[in-house]
Amino acid sequence: MDVTQAAATLPELAPELVVERPWWRDAVVYQVYIRSFADANGDGTGDIAGVRAHLPYLAALGVDALWFSPWYPSPLADSGYDISDYRSIDPKFGTLWEAEQLISEARELGIRTIVDIVPNHVSNEHAWFREALAAPAGSAARERFWFRAGTGENGELPPNGWQSIFGGSAWTRLPDGEWYLHLFAPEQPDLNWSHPDVVTEHEDILRFWFDRGVAGVRIDSAALLVKDPELSEEPADPNPGEHPFTDRDELHDIYRGWRGLADSYDEPRVLVGEVWLPDAERLARYLRPDELHTAFNFDFLACPWEPGPMRASIESALASHAPVNAPATWVLANHDVTRTVTRYGRADTSFAFETKREGTPTDLVLGNRRARAAALLAMALPGSMYVYQGEELGLPEAENIPPERRQDPMWLRSGGVDPGRDGCRVPLPWSGQLPPFGFSPNGNAPLWLDQPDDWAPLSVEAQTDDPASMLNLYRVGLRIRREAPWGAGAELSWLNHGDDVIAFARGGRFLCIANLGSQPVELPAGTEVLVGSAELVGNAVPQDTTVWLVRTGSEGPPEATPAEQ
Repeated sequence: MDVTQAAATLPELAPELVVERPWWRDAVVYQVYIRSFADANGDGTGDIAGVRAHLPYLAALGVDALWFSPWYPSPLADSGYDISDYRSIDPKFGTLWEAEQLISEARELGIRTIVDIVPNHVSNEHAWFREALAAPAGSAARERFWFRAGTGENGELPPNGWQSIFGGSAWTRLPDGEWYLHLFAPEQPDLNWSHPDVVTEHEDILRFWFDRGVAGVRIDSAALLVKDPELSEEPADPNPGEHPFTDRDELHDIYRGWRGLADSYDEPRVLVGEVWLPDAERLARYLRPDELHTAFNFDFLACPWEPGPMRASIESALASHAPVNAPATWVLANHDVTRTVTRYGRADTSFAFETKREGTPTDLVLGNRRARAAALLAMALPGSMYVYQGEELGLPEAENIPPERRQDPMWLRSGGVDPGRDGCRVPLPWSGQLPPFGFSPNGNAPLWLDQPDDWAPLSVEAQTDDPASMLNLYRVGLRIRREAPWGAGAELSWLNHGDDVIAFARGGRFLCIANLGSQPVELPAGTEVLVGSAELVGNAVPQDTTVWLVRTGSEGPPEATPAEQ
């Protein structure tokens, strides 16, 4: 039975009581990595004009908002996360006027805009840091950053042993002998959030973009802003809130200030945190009603494609978010991790973050099947969902990038041990049989990052008229999701179909069954299929397949146990 397009005509569903809910609680947010989305001017780099030209594609896909990775002026030491001017657009991408037009045009299509804010650090070409470098040691200009004298007999050693997230010391020494802190690359000096200028500046940056119509901001490295003023060494097992530069309790005052500013608008703006914390309860503290609205669910992103861990991750997210009345978020990929099709095609599906694994086999057919199943599973869960550009096309990781073409500082600073993140950032294929696959109107323009030669079957053009394609699975799934056959804000109740199956009901009539085991699972009696990630085997769900069902009778689902939402 072919159910991959079964939802072309939906069964009549009894309408639920319509409850007005903030848009962000159930939103599907599409991440635009602008350099790789679409190039309109033919220079080989994606731009704002390219996004504007493809807004109808995004509307047809069924997304509610676009989240833009940094589009600000930047020397690109870290792919735009080293920002030199937060109130402008990098000329490679366009102009501020074009950005304003994009925000307006997208909203006319029902799509909101979220922009990246990077508050932990700036570029070493930012005006503040240039001023600090020109000023002497101990000057007021340096107090906005973390300048310190070194240790050792002549100050030749760093102030402490903190390590950069990109590898190596988190300190760089200047010719005058002082050291400055950078938790990322040396070109990304960390800001001192105890300085009032830093606080005021970022509130002004938020107003600048809120006044231009953006619906919210995504906060990069949101748990890293505040540092221990004593610069104490990292303990092996720090107490909660006492790590010298991660998840410090003082952070919450910053975000309470931001929330007050966001709520001051007639349409309150939304704050989305990139909060990497293993402790779900600590993460939930950022989601209290007077702080951030949502935060990325990295536990789900990195979860292996195994029924036990996957269900545990879902349960943990729902349970930890419930006490603060915040929606969970469901994320399968982003610009920092291995693409889902590749990750799920490996024996160890938990490894979202690449390290060098020579000879590790990847079964892309298996990975594609699992990625389809995972997408439908994520779409059915209560809360918001994030889709990284290209996931809707089933793009795999581009793994054979020549060393001389790699640009990620993780690759460079590790000496090639870590392949970095370039493989998930390759430009999208839109049409045609050969690179640049419609990404650029100039077929001879060298792209900023090369596409694999065999991506023609993955292009938007190739998948549009294929009812069984990944693209159409996303279109159908997101359309049904928007129609909410479970009703507004419906809770999730677990169903018992065995240890290898993740099954739940929402709103009584809607059922989702994801079979991660080797044995087929019979469909419950009295149900009708809405959509499936793969064909059924008779009346059963095969391995690595997710199906959505609706009960045709009046009785609720059997063996249901309520879950926290």
